[in-house]
Amino acid sequence: MSAPERSYGRAPSDPRPTRLEPGFVASATGSALITMGETRVICTASAEESVPRWMAGKGRGWVTAEYGMLPASTGRRKQRDVTKGRPDGRTVEIQRLIGRALRGVVDFEALGERTIWIDCDVLTADGGTRCAAITGGYVALALACRRLVREGKLERTPLTGTIAAISCGIVGGTPLLDLDYSEDSTAEVDANVVMTGDGGLVEVQATAERTPLSRAHLDDLLALAADGIAALRSAQEAAISEGG
Repeated sequence: MSAPERSYGRAPSDPRPTRLEPGFVASATGSALITMGETRVICTASAEESVPRWMAGKGRGWVTAEYGMLPASTGRRKQRDVTKGRPDGRTVEIQRLIGRALRGVVDFEALGERTIWIDCDVLTADGGTRCAAITGGYVALALACRRLVREGKLERTPLTGTIAAISCGIVGGTPLLDLDYSEDSTAEVDANVVMTGDGGLVEVQATAERTPLSRAHLDDLLALAADGIAALRSAQEAAISEGG
């Protein structure tokens, strides 16, 4: 069985059309709107001149993330977490992933005793929202750090590298890059790969739905992801240059 025709007429190794719009929220320290196909996520970075109580007095900063989906982001209204009184398990898992990914490229001593909050709000969801949030969140973080340096609040940027993420999977026996929802919902294997700009793996989340994932297929997926993340890195650099 072969994979069905892909959105945008893509080949198996092609990502969805991606656009990063820096400075999308003027009131934030740094921000970007990321569009990957029909998935759109607003990412903002807000600097706070304090750290969590358990970090106070250590001369180190912190980066953390929150993630949410607007009620109409999936077409069928999603109840807000505030209405339920607490975030659901998926939300908590994703925002922890975003925070871990971004902290992997931050020098906390260079950041000083301040916190940068990365807020990722999904406008429309068509697969890959956590990956889009990490990729766009990095741009928002980089723009915030540039602004803090420009304002004299930081001596240098605390960023030690770049980070981006992309989904991949196996649909109809074919390894595919950057799954949209229709592909993700029928995939035999779906994965999210978080990678630094120099090729280091920060996190790999892979799940086989029906058939166990072979080592050969995992290698195929990681190779697809590496190429996709290289393209995302170029888009990130262009957005940071435009917005900085």
